[in-house]
Amino acid sequence: MPTGFILKRRQTRKGYGWIEVYGSTCVIQWRPAIMPQPRMMLVVTGDDFGYCPRRNQGIVDCFQAGGISNVSLLVNTTAAKDAADLAKRHNIPVGLHANLSEGIPVCQSVQQASTLINHHGFFHGKMGFRQALERGQLSMKQVELELSAQVRQFRELTGHLPHHMDGHQHIHVLPEVREVFAQVLSDFSIPYTRVPVEPGLHSCPWLPVHLQRFCTQVEKDALDSIPVFTRYGIRWPDVYLGLTTMGQNMSVPNLQRALSHALAADHSGTTSSSASGSNQSVVTAELMVHPGYPSHPEEGGCGEGPDDFSQSADRQHELNVLREPSLLALYSQERVQLCAFKDL
Repeated sequence: MPTGFILKRRQTRKGYGWIEVYGSTCVIQWRPAIMPQPRMMLVVTGDDFGYCPRRNQGIVDCFQAGGISNVSLLVNTTAAKDAADLAKRHNIPVGLHANLSEGIPVCQSVQQASTLINHHGFFHGKMGFRQALERGQLSMKQVELELSAQVRQFRELTGHLPHHMDGHQHIHVLPEVREVFAQVLSDFSIPYTRVPVEPGLHSCPWLPVHLQRFCTQVEKDALDSIPVFTRYGIRWPDVYLGLTTMGQNMSVPNLQRALSHALAADHSGTTSSSASGSNQSVVTAELMVHPGYPSHPEEGGCGEGPDDFSQSADRQHELNVLREPSLLALYSQERVQLCAFKDL
């Protein structure tokens, strides 16, 4: 046989190999496949981990099916320890879902008597917190104490500090709170947060008026938070998704639409300058989701029992959509690579 004669070639997904013959010697050669660069690094974050046992199980099932890549843990919930144990067992990347609006505070001094709780000893609620803030009734020192206590509680439960920290019901981008929130992240060297500014938000006819109004206000607060987070050196992905795809609004076509908006958007005014590192051709993004199985009445929550959203079929609907083979195929087709915040 002539020198360098290729005797056999085999192609695989990981590359291709061949056997070259040199006289009486056979040499096996291998060349790995050149994988196409992803267009997007997408953190799919399952919020409200720890809310109840059925939420925890749904999130674990979703992670194992490849539907989410990251979770955000509530630490003042009845099933927080169970959630932290599950994260360790299944190697689920976990951050902190800071909570100032639902349930009982973690900080002892804030539990006793503070501006953050009502006469029943619970936080003021999603809208009640906002109303008290607008009236100037909340102590930012107590906000700082509670946020710091939740970070320490997270460390006690998981054995490490959170790599990212966001706000339950988007409280972290509210006026005054955003400054305290940024200071706490800086104090604990937590590098990433969430900036809920979603491309395509204002062209969603399926959103009811009240939800469109709430999401628009969240977006305004988030935009106003960018200079504060920037000043503290906090990072966030180039783009955020999830306001338009919650609950029954989640579908593969709606997620495809959201991804298209994200890939087409100009991120220069809303992104952390260091979020994508030096590789600016790859868009970094976070998709906020809420998978799970419906909560049983009186089981779970943050001390007051589960809310209506948690007891509804919306959670399982999101879980089912996120596990759909057509969605996972869409990620592959669009060169979207799922990752955790620690991978950005």
